[in-house]
Formats: sequence, structure tokens, C-alpha cells
Amino acid sequence: MSGTPALDEADEVRAEERLDLEGLRRFLAGAFPGAAGPVSVLQFRRGHSNLTYLVRLGEREAVLRRSPFGTKVRHAHDMGREFRVLSALQGVYPRAPRPLAFCEDPAVLGAPFYVMERVRGVVLRGDGSEVGVPLGAALLRATSAALVDALADLHAVPVAGTPLAALGRSEGYVARQVNGWTERWLAARTGAPGAVE
Repeated sequence: MSGTPALDEADEVRAEERLDLEGLRRFLAGAFPGAAGPVSVLQFRRGHSNLTYLVRLGEREAVLRRSPFGTKVRHAHDMGREFRVLSALQGVYPRAPRPLAFCEDPAVLGAPFYVMERVRGVVLRGDGSEVGVPLGAALLRATSAALVDALADLHAVPVAGTPLAALGRSEGYVARQVNGWTERWLAARTGAPGAVE
């Protein structure tokens, strides 16, 4: 690899996914006491689920997450749940970004949303050429091992005696997952299902 890999950077916001800057300014002023200056918004545009923005109020910056515009799949885009999980992971899983503020009022930006600290990093996509990282066998192996290690660390976090214990219901978890994903599949499928069902 030559040079430093390119960090994942935000770009201009897609026209159909713009945010109300005045509503956002009021919210950020409350989330960042003492912060002042102009509001700016850029978008991390390569995600495929919830919308992710880089927001700034003066010198303060954060990452904002909200559900896609027009979404009808309520549980798949639960920003309150994301915020609660990140909050519960603080102090027990250091890789989790620090959540900063949650807004459940859809009148502010059209849907509930939250802001969290920005964690800078390289996002590997495709063959890695867009970020200057050739994805050879050794790097892919090391990256895969690091992912498994991070997931093992996450799953090793104790639930009892931490704020995680207050989240969800462990009883019947697997049945709820199977039923929930089956319902989402049935609601989203198009055409003949073939062997998938």
C-alpha cells in the first residue's frame, strides 16, 4: 500500500434527503451548549439503510442518523433503539461511538433522529482502489479476523449488571427474530419467491 488510505468522507446531501437547517440548528444548540456559528450538513452517501449525515454547528461536529424518507418499515429504522443501545454500550465496549443527543419529535426533521460522536475511519468497498488500499489476500484475512475479534468482544460484554440488562426481553428472542424477519420478508418480496420460502 502506498501512502495513507483515504478516510470515509461526507459529500453533498442528495436533494431528496435534505434536512431542515433551522430545525437542526435549534436542536444542535441544545445538544451542544455554548456552541455557536453556522450550521452545515454533508451526507455519507454510500450507506444502504438509515441515512447518515455529518452535521456541524460552528466548530462542533457530530454524525446524525435518521430513517430513510418515506420508509414504512417501523422497527428496521428505530433510531431510539440505536441510541439506547449505543448509550448502554458506553463504558463496556470502547469501540462504540458516544451518543450525544436523541430527538423523538418528528416535527424537527421529519422523523426521530440522534447525533453521536464522529469516528473517523477507512471504509473498504469494492476492490479498495477508491481509498488507496489494495485488497490482497493477507489484508482480507487480517480484516476478516479483526471483524470476528470485534464481534467476539461485543458478544463477550456482560449484560447483567450493566445498562444493557434494561434493553429488550431475552425470553423468546429467537422466536421473535424468526417471526419478525419472516414478516419483513413477506412484506418486502416481489415476484415469485421460488426456493427462498
